[in-house]
Amino acid sequence: MSDEEIEDELVEEEEKEEKSKGKEVEGEYDYKTDLDYKIENVVATVVVEITEKIDLNQIARRHADVEYNPERFPGLVMRIEKPRATILIFSTGKMVVTGLRQASEAERVVDKVVKNIRKAGIKVANPEITIQNIVASGDLHTNIDLNMAAIVMEYAMYEPEVFPGLIYRMQDPKTVFLIFSTGRIVCTGAKRKEIVRDAVLKLNQQVRELGVAKKDIGDSEYQDITFI
Repeated sequence: MSDEEIEDELVEEEEKEEKSKGKEVEGEYDYKTDLDYKIENVVATVVVEITEKIDLNQIARRHADVEYNPERFPGLVMRIEKPRATILIFSTGKMVVTGLRQASEAERVVDKVVKNIRKAGIKVANPEITIQNIVASGDLHTNIDLNMAAIVMEYAMYEPEVFPGLIYRMQDPKTVFLIFSTGRIVCTGAKRKEIVRDAVLKLNQQVRELGVAKKDIGDSEYQDITFI
């Protein structure tokens, strides 16, 4: 087994441990300690040093598994299997990495992308990685009265005729939540996993302290969220 394969195995074990965190333990749910959420997507941007514009056609000729159709989209699409990620590469030396499950995976993904670019005979150096967004989904383990929440929660917006969820812009930590009547949530806007945890914990407390958490508000046609 190569060093790279060993590193991939270690990362997979870390992912399993990460997924086990924030899950509800057996028994009664305690919203202060048993946070139920998981990170779904990490988005990062990358800038590499170049001496001239990157010839994306040259990369496409060297790697048959990439996608490049400049008439439809100016960037080249490259996919990495381990860690799984999709990378948009532009001729300016800028990249967008999406599909990561952990921010710590970004460096390994970018290293592989840089190697693939160099294999095509293109010189790039000194990649600078910036985590732009972490998206997580979760469950508050209670139904939510969204009409009441829109009134008592500052920076909340609820227009059920347009979208079935309430949009809540938490100010500290700076995040945005989609909250559904079933208690399912989507959190976006964080740049570190610690911020996600703090935001979910705070939201758990807020919905209960403000009295918008309900044991039963009837069946909803929006019972499940499928993250895309």
